Amino acid sequence: MRFLPTASVLALAIGLSACGKKEEAAAPPGPPPAAVTTAPATVRSVVESQEFPARLEAVEWVAVRSRITGYIQEVHFAQGAEVRKGDLLVTIDPRPIQARVAKAEADIAAIASRTDLARLELARTQKLMASQATSQRELDEKAAAVKDLEASMKAARAALDASRLDLAFTRITAPITGRVGKAEITAGNFVQTEGPESPMLTTIVSSGPIYVTFEADERTFVKYGLRGRGTVKGGRLPVEVALSGETGFPHSATLVYVDNRVDPQTGNVRMRALLDNGDGTLVPGLYARVRMADPAGAKETVTIPDEAVGTDQDRKFVYVVGADKKATYRAIQTAQVADGQRAIVEGLKAGEQVIVNGLMRVRPGQVVAAKPEGAKPAADAKPADAAPPADKK
Repeated sequence: MRFLPTASVLALAIGLSACGKKEEAAAPPGPPPAAVTTAPATVRSVVESQEFPARLEAVEWVAVRSRITGYIQEVHFAQGAEVRKGDLLVTIDPRPIQARVAKAEADIAAIASRTDLARLELARTQKLMASQATSQRELDEKAAAVKDLEASMKAARAALDASRLDLAFTRITAPITGRVGKAEITAGNFVQTEGPESPMLTTIVSSGPIYVTFEADERTFVKYGLRGRGTVKGGRLPVEVALSGETGFPHSATLVYVDNRVDPQTGNVRMRALLDNGDGTLVPGLYARVRMADPAGAKETVTIPDEAVGTDQDRKFVYVVGADKKATYRAIQTAQVADGQRAIVEGLKAGEQVIVNGLMRVRPGQVVAAKPEGAKPAADAKPADAAPPADKK
């Protein structure tokens, strides 16, 4: 067995150590901190408001149906036209019911004639009874016959009233003022009403004021002190409405209804505001946005640039940069945007620095190279992506 000399061992160890140092020196440096801009959370006097998606609904909606069975004789309305309460819409063939009315009138006349005769016979029998010329049994029979005919008269009159009512139902009129829909069943078709529900002839929706229906979260419900009829301390709560594609909230409405319970599944409560529709241009089903302001008025509120707010599924968040230059994830609750500033309800304090630009390049706990928003670069600074100058020969 051979042993390496001591000098050789030392030389080998020194060589390996030198290689290790070269490898360490050759290792590339880590990525530079992400360049971001920050802005401080400031305090402003803001009237807190909340925005909610909504739909327009008709105040009155009627499905027009026939109350009697028969053939449609004529349709009197123009589809999509405005109709007033009481306008004639559809006529059901009245002739079968007119015949029933005539028969009921004849039955009443016949019963009246028999009743008159029965009363005369009763009076005659009463005179004979006074002279003991007849029996008590015959008197009782005559009196019972009169009562029986009087009851038959009441039944005949009730039948006549029912037939006359059916005759009135052959003229189907508009129960409300509004815009009529299409004719679901046209003239000549048979309408059957004996089933659980007669077929729909058309629909009418009111064209006056219209409902704006939306759902607000329970925090807003409690904080604003809403009541069942949409009232708060000081009266009804006004709201602002915008339709799809409109800028701002150009329509004014009044909250008129708040549901009597909060949905335990969603934590929301259903509400309705009444919106003027004098020109009739608004129709049920349109999408809208509702903005509801805090009835307590303006108060000091923390605000930040709206660009600083990120969305994580159903939550809003910001990245806060502390003294250690690390980005900290912070969940927040937001309110409305005014002049590009987002009101913060909860989760942020005045003076804290939040990342405005570069939000997508940051991860929680990451060190960042932050500069104030709007700061200008130094005169001798170069863009990060500028190409190096060409060598001059």
